[in-house]
Amino acid sequence: MSKVKIFDAHLHIIDPRFPLTENQGYLPPAFTASNYVAAVENFEVTGGAIVSGSFQGFDQSYLVDALDTLGDRFVGVTQLPADTSDEEILNLHGKGVRAVRFNVKRGGSETIERLDHFARRVHDIAGWHAELYIDSKNLEELKNTISRLPAVSIDHLGLSKQGFPELLKLVEQGVKVKATGFGRIDFDPSYAVRAIHEINPNALLFGTDLPSTRAKTPFQESDVTVIQEALGDKEAEKVLYRNALKWYGIK
Repeated sequence: MSKVKIFDAHLHIIDPRFPLTENQGYLPPAFTASNYVAAVENFEVTGGAIVSGSFQGFDQSYLVDALDTLGDRFVGVTQLPADTSDEEILNLHGKGVRAVRFNVKRGGSETIERLDHFARRVHDIAGWHAELYIDSKNLEELKNTISRLPAVSIDHLGLSKQGFPELLKLVEQGVKVKATGFGRIDFDPSYAVRAIHEINPNALLFGTDLPSTRAKTPFQESDVTVIQEALGDKEAEKVLYRNALKWYGIK
């Protein structure tokens, strides 16, 4: 039986050789690039996006090393202070970074007050998008800012049912949503996937969220089946890999 093809649009590499900072009393266990490769051996992985976590702050050393280890079909989603120089942004772009993350949920990133200015700046300089880890119930006050930005994705289906209608409004305006972290959300992922796909079949980006730090339920291979059963195999392919290849500019 052939393996399911995926582009893993959301994964974390936690390598204790590089700086880690306790976040809200939490320090994650190691999950190295080799651990990741072993964890996804049952899939045909066409690439992925390595995402900086709250506990990695503004450190780029782990990310550059992970990108070098996993290869040129992997990209980085990093956290940077808003005063990062143009030169450093372009340097990171050359190493495979394609987005800046604002971690509203956990912290460790630049503050959300800098979103409008910094998201526009990295897009102008390097074509990067902005990624938000935010509970969708908090989108109301940010929706006007987000909807005007050139390119945005939101993590983990927005986390909550309460804010899901606001998330759908942003999908209508072109915002991408990561079909990730099913063990983090408080509602049915099948419903969320179908509702977003109905508005924009190109909006959803699948990711394993490995190693699922602090999630109530870690990633399971059956999460892929959830997407396939919700959309059918052909449309599921868009979510599982085609949309992400286009979003991250991978041939």
